[in-house]
Amino acid sequence: MYNHKAKIWTKDFINISLTQFIVFIGFYTLLTTLPLYVLNDLGGSEAESGLVVTIMLIAAIAMRPISGNLLDKFGKKKTLLWSTGLFTGTMFFYFFIDSFVGLMFLRFIHGLSFGVVTTAASAIAADIVPNERKGAGLGYFAMATNIAMVVGPFIGLTLIQFISYKVLFVLISIIAVVGVICAMQVNIPQEIYKSRDQKDKKLTLDALIEVKALSIAAISLLVGLAYSSILSYVSVFADANGLSHVANYFFVVFAAVMIIARPSFGQLFDVKGPKYVIIPSLVIFSVGLVMLSYVESAWMFLITAGIIGLGSGSLLPSFQTMCIQAGSPGRSGHATATFYIFWDIGIATGSYVLGMIVARYNFHVMYITCAVLLIVVLALFMIQQTQHGRRIKVEQSAATQNLQ
Repeated sequence: MYNHKAKIWTKDFINISLTQFIVFIGFYTLLTTLPLYVLNDLGGSEAESGLVVTIMLIAAIAMRPISGNLLDKFGKKKTLLWSTGLFTGTMFFYFFIDSFVGLMFLRFIHGLSFGVVTTAASAIAADIVPNERKGAGLGYFAMATNIAMVVGPFIGLTLIQFISYKVLFVLISIIAVVGVICAMQVNIPQEIYKSRDQKDKKLTLDALIEVKALSIAAISLLVGLAYSSILSYVSVFADANGLSHVANYFFVVFAAVMIIARPSFGQLFDVKGPKYVIIPSLVIFSVGLVMLSYVESAWMFLITAGIIGLGSGSLLPSFQTMCIQAGSPGRSGHATATFYIFWDIGIATGSYVLGMIVARYNFHVMYITCAVLLIVVLALFMIQQTQHGRRIKVEQSAATQNLQ
C-alpha cells in the first residue's frame, strides 16, 4: 500500500545515490568524449567510435550474471567497495593510452568493474528504499544517473574545447575517487547482507539471474537499443550537423525536464501502476526521436532534448522496479542484475548496429528506426501486461478456492 510518509532520503540512500552519481559522471563523460577522441586523435572511423562504447558494455554484461552471486557471497557493502575502487583505479590508465587497440583493452577491463559496481549500488538502493515507495525511491535513485548524464557530457564536451583529452582523463579520475569515499559511508543492516540458502551450491540459471523478471527485462533490451542512439550518437550527430556549440546543452535540457517530471512519474507508478508511466513515456520518446531526425537548428535541437528527456527519463527506473517487484523476496541483487544484463545488451548492440546504420545511410534513418522500434516495444509491453493481469486473476482464483 502506498504510504507517502515512508522515509526515502536517509543518510545511506543519499550516500549510495552519490556513489552512483559519481560513477556515472565518469561513465558518461567518457561515453560522449571517447568517440570524438577516437575520430579526432586516434584517426578511427565512426564504427570504431561506437565500438569503444560496445566493448565496455560487453564486459559489463559478462559480469552481470556473476554480480548477483558476488553480492550473496561477499556481501553488498564489500562488493560495492572493491568494485568502486577498481572502477576508479582503471580511470587513471586512460592517460597512458595512445592506440585504438589499447583503448579497447582498457575499456573491456573498465566494463568488468562497471558491471559489478552498478549492480551492487542499485541492489543496495532497492534494499534501502521502503517497499511501499519503491517506484518513487528508485525513481529518485535513477535521477543520480540522469543528472550524471548531464554533468558528465557537459564537463567533457565543454572542457575538450580548452584542454586536451589526456588532462580530461586525469580530472575525471580524481572526481571518481570521491565516489569511493561515498561508498565507504554506506551502512546496510546486517539482515540485508544475508544470502539466500547457501546449501544449494549448484550453478543453475536461477543462481545467475532472476527468471521471474525475464519477460520485462527482455522488453527493456529494446528500449536500451533505442536509448543508445542518444547516449552514443547525440554528440556525433551534433558535430555532423553544425550543432557542436550547443551539444553540451542538449543534456542540460534533457535532464532538467526529466528532474521536473520524475517525482510525479514516481508517485504515479506507486499509486496507479507501471502502465500509466511506461505507455505515455514510450509514445513521447518515440515522437522526440522523430523530431530529432529532422533537426536543423539549435533551438529545435534543444526543444527535442526536452521532449526526449520527458519520454525516456522514467523508463529505466520503471523497468528496473518492475523486475525487482517480479522477483522473489531477498533477490533484489539478482533481479537488478537481470535487468541490467538486458539493458546493457540493448545499449551495446545499439551502439554498434546504429553506428553501421549511420555509416550505411544517415542519422535521419537511424533515429526513425529507433522511433519505430519504440512502437514495437509499446505493443510488446501491452501484451506482457495483459498476460500478467490474467496470471494474477488465475492465482487469486486458485487462492480463493483453496480457502473455501
